[in-house]
Amino acid sequence: MLVCAILAIALMFVDLRFTRMETVRAQLSTLVAPVQWVVSLPSDVLNWGALVLSEQSTLVEENRRLREQILTLSHRVQRMASLTAENVRLRELLSASQEHDIPFITAELLSLDPDPFTHRMVIDRGRRDGVFVGQPVMDAAGLVGQVTAVSAYSSRVLLVTDASHALPIQVNRNGLRFVLQGAGRDQGLNVLHVPDTADIREGDLLVTSGLAGRFPPGYPVARVNKVVHDPGEPFARVEADPVAKLQRSRHFLLLFPPEPRSPEGRGGWVASLDPAAVEMARRVAGDAVASAEGEE
Repeated sequence: MLVCAILAIALMFVDLRFTRMETVRAQLSTLVAPVQWVVSLPSDVLNWGALVLSEQSTLVEENRRLREQILTLSHRVQRMASLTAENVRLRELLSASQEHDIPFITAELLSLDPDPFTHRMVIDRGRRDGVFVGQPVMDAAGLVGQVTAVSAYSSRVLLVTDASHALPIQVNRNGLRFVLQGAGRDQGLNVLHVPDTADIREGDLLVTSGLAGRFPPGYPVARVNKVVHDPGEPFARVEADPVAKLQRSRHFLLLFPPEPRSPEGRGGWVASLDPAAVEMARRVAGDAVASAEGEE
């Protein structure tokens, strides 16, 4: 042991004083490398086994959660079948029009806008797929935004969190209608012009109202996370978080909502009247106005 210690000190001294020892050190490292690999092999095997077992346990846990989710969704589907049948009966009783499923196509994220002051992205669907400006974009959780520019093979989407984006929404709990605007932050939305006495509270789900005909009604957009009542101010400050996974989603749905119907008086029920009857009614109205002016 004393000899080994003296030899080690001598080698350290030689290594410090002479540069030729670098070549010797490199050759010794090459020679010792297989020994190091054999020594570390048991540790590497144990680490690999622990990783495999942990991944297996993770897969088992994920499989269990998916089974529970399937059971939950199956229960909801069974309940939904009953509610759907009841809804059909009520619509027939009220002679209301039947709502149909909105067609859609899927899209995938290509890139995000690098500008920190805008919230936009590019998807892999374009004009050849029927995409149009203003088309609603969804993910699995809720509304993501709308298409603002279309090329042949890709499209640019403006996210709901962008400061220039606003849309009409309503509170799912009571139907109150407001305007939701992006705050320019990743998880920031502001509900505009909310009266201080309005019935809106934290946790309320905000859905599309269908006004203006751009977004179909009933799709989730955001959830209220803060309601601040300032004394003396006529409007409350209401903030919300988008329900869509804007920072994590890579696959999206492009909706094709039906064309909005023409309002009455502008191509609606007036268009179905007989032109002769319309002209006669105008003449009668004109004569009545003329006689009233003559009496004055």
